[in-house]
Amino acid sequence: MQRDVMNYDVLIVGAGPAGLAAAIRLKQLAAAAGKELSVCVLEKGAQVGAHILSGAVIDPIAINELLPDWRARGAPIVTAVSDDQFLLLSETGHFHIPHALVPPLMRNDGYYIVSLGKLCAWLGEQAEALGVEIYPGFAAAEVLYGDDGSVRGIVTGDMGVAKDGTPKAGYAPGMELHAKYTLIAEGARGSLAKQLRARYALGEGREVPKFGLGFKELWRVEPARHQPGKVIHTLGWPLDDRTGGGGFLYHLEGNRVAVGYVVHLDYANPYLSPFDEFQRFKTHPALRDVFSNGERLSYGARAITEGGLQSIPKLSFPGGALIGCSAGFVNLPRIKGSHNAMKTGMLAAEAAFQAICVEGRHGDELSAYATAVAVSWVYKDLDAARNVKSALSRWGLRGGMLYAGVELWLRRFGGRLPWTLRHGKADHESLAPAGSRQPINYPKPDGVVSFDRLSSVYLAGLSHDEDQPVHLKLARPELAIEHNLKIYDAPEQRYCPAGVYEIIRPTNERPRLQINAANCVHCKACDIKDPLQNITWVTPEGGSGPNYVEM
Repeated sequence: MQRDVMNYDVLIVGAGPAGLAAAIRLKQLAAAAGKELSVCVLEKGAQVGAHILSGAVIDPIAINELLPDWRARGAPIVTAVSDDQFLLLSETGHFHIPHALVPPLMRNDGYYIVSLGKLCAWLGEQAEALGVEIYPGFAAAEVLYGDDGSVRGIVTGDMGVAKDGTPKAGYAPGMELHAKYTLIAEGARGSLAKQLRARYALGEGREVPKFGLGFKELWRVEPARHQPGKVIHTLGWPLDDRTGGGGFLYHLEGNRVAVGYVVHLDYANPYLSPFDEFQRFKTHPALRDVFSNGERLSYGARAITEGGLQSIPKLSFPGGALIGCSAGFVNLPRIKGSHNAMKTGMLAAEAAFQAICVEGRHGDELSAYATAVAVSWVYKDLDAARNVKSALSRWGLRGGMLYAGVELWLRRFGGRLPWTLRHGKADHESLAPAGSRQPINYPKPDGVVSFDRLSSVYLAGLSHDEDQPVHLKLARPELAIEHNLKIYDAPEQRYCPAGVYEIIRPTNERPRLQINAANCVHCKACDIKDPLQNITWVTPEGGSGPNYVEM
């Protein structure tokens, strides 16, 4: 197929914190050196920030480095943390851990509660003011390789393709975007990053990647129940001791509250529904009153990288690099990754600038990027917390917390345990057969604090043309019934937070799996958790999916 071709010095896939920080840093370096450098950012969401979902309490260390005058520029970072609480929940009560006992790494002093979608929209404006070309609504669908095997760019997805694969009226083929270096900043479980990891064996010698599934709702609450800057993190109920996860409640400005929950995707019980655990969480006596007479404004869900330092893959490949959550730079116990995403984007930008504008190179490996990460504060941040995820997986909530507390406090006083714990199994290998577990009877949603999937998905701002190819691909469709239903009672019905997967049982016919692709919130849980890795998430038509800018 003949496609239009556009050429750039650096192409960045994804307009999240990592991608936008990389774009801004590239232009800053070029301006300082008096060089011309063309930079393009592709974003599959309908607008910058549309697919960004995070709590989010941010550590401002990276934005302080990138744009020291962010306050004067009007960055949407206004609500400083004023009250930082950590609760252990039982079914009916809670224990408030004294702030002095919380390891300093897990405290939020000096941090800010933000909408990361709004922050990315603002970062996009800063990037465009520097001359970066940003194209929202264009999905990077395919990697382009040169004759030497290096990455030379990407192909955007075709527009106007019918569900049966035929062109519709207004069909437009995707474009080829060529670049001297391509930086992949797709976020957790990115579709291109997944391909690149396999092609270049980027995970060889590393631990398996680990993930959680995070939920978030934005509420407007009564002024009397609102405390700007208040931050609550929780562990414990509604999950049992062997299932990892926890919740948060953040009071933003404007009588708005963000409430969320994360379930680690290495859980064993196939009857567990992360969505329903989130809905139960909000009904806890320590939280419920906040929502009294409030209004739920929006809902979303997204996979989160949790593997930490030992799961970081090889960062560079011929012609490009992985940055931000595409590589997995989230610090799990801190529940933060934006600062590390931005810094790794900046470090990759510096390596690319040096290669192109100083050394006249292109298409090779940016090995200086990995070297820079290894001596940066990003590495120190992740190294201090490297064993927390493994400890929780091995010893459950109580044992894992005890181990993590000892190690984090030891690190506070300059010590470091000499070992790094292994993760072991991948998340998709962790499910137990349905016959070995008891079904979970979740309470019916009350429509006041707890809700069903479909009413929640409505608040995600979804936009999918239903007459487009299904973007959830089954390598062997028969396995959904012959394996997943037979052994695990079709867990995709429960781990999906949007009701995409549904077992249909026609009278006198075999059960079949129905995929409601238009419900998809692009969380990637199915790509991660499917027991046989039979489901592959690929990009739908550009501009499709949720709209999380206000979240």
